[in-house]
Amino acid sequence: MKDKPITLAVVDSGVNIPHPHLPAVQSGISFDREGHEQEDFTDLLGHGTAVTSAIYEKAPDTQISVVKVFDQQLATSVPILVRALDWASEHHMRLVNLSLGTPNEIRAYDLAPAVERAVERGTIIVSARANEEQFWYPGCMEGVLGVVLNWEHPRESVSVIKAKESSKTSSVRVVSASGYPRPIPGIPTSRNLNGISFAVANTTGVLATLLIDRPDVRTAEAALDLLSEEMPPLE
Repeated sequence: MKDKPITLAVVDSGVNIPHPHLPAVQSGISFDREGHEQEDFTDLLGHGTAVTSAIYEKAPDTQISVVKVFDQQLATSVPILVRALDWASEHHMRLVNLSLGTPNEIRAYDLAPAVERAVERGTIIVSARANEEQFWYPGCMEGVLGVVLNWEHPRESVSVIKAKESSKTSSVRVVSASGYPRPIPGIPTSRNLNGISFAVANTTGVLATLLIDRPDVRTAEAALDLLSEEMPPLE
C-alpha cells in the first residue's frame, strides 16, 4: 500500500503557477485584510513562489496548499496569521511553513491559542526562531519547530543544535539551515533572494521527505528527534 503524500501549507505571499521550479500546487486560498477567505492566491511579490519552490525542490511529492497572507508588501496582521494557522490545522496539514514572524513578544499571547490548536491536531509548524539576534514569534514558542540561519550550512541538509532560550539560561533544540534558495542558472547567489525565509523552507523540505513513512511523528519535538536521527551532525 502506497503511503499517503505529506500535506503542507505554505503561509506566505502566494505563488505563481505554472512556474519552472513549481509545476503545480494542490490548492490555494488567501485572506484579505478583514480576514475574509478569497480564491485568488497570485503572488505579487515573488517571495512565496521562491519559498515554495525551495520546498518543492526537496519534497516534490508533497501535496502543497498555499495560504496567502501577504499582498502588496511582506506584512500582515496577527489575526490574519491566526486565521491562516487555523485553516492549516483544520485541514489536517502535517506541516506548515512560516517563513515569517514578529519580534513583538506581546504577540505571543495572541498566537498561542492557534499554535496550541495546531499541536492538538497533529500539525507541525516550522518557523523562523530568530533573525539578526532577535527572537521571532511564533518560531521561538513552545510547540513550534524553530529554525536559525547558518550561511555555512549545505543546502541539502539541516542540523539540530542547542540554542539558548529567551530570558532563560537553559537551552532548547532548534534547527540550523542554509539561507539560500534553490539556485537560478546564470544568476549569482548574491542577487537571488536569500535569508532566514529560506532556512525555514529548506528545513520544511528536508522534514517533509522524512515524514513520508512516519505517520507517528506529529509534534515539533518528535520531528526534532527524527531530524537528529536522520541528519548527520555538521562538522
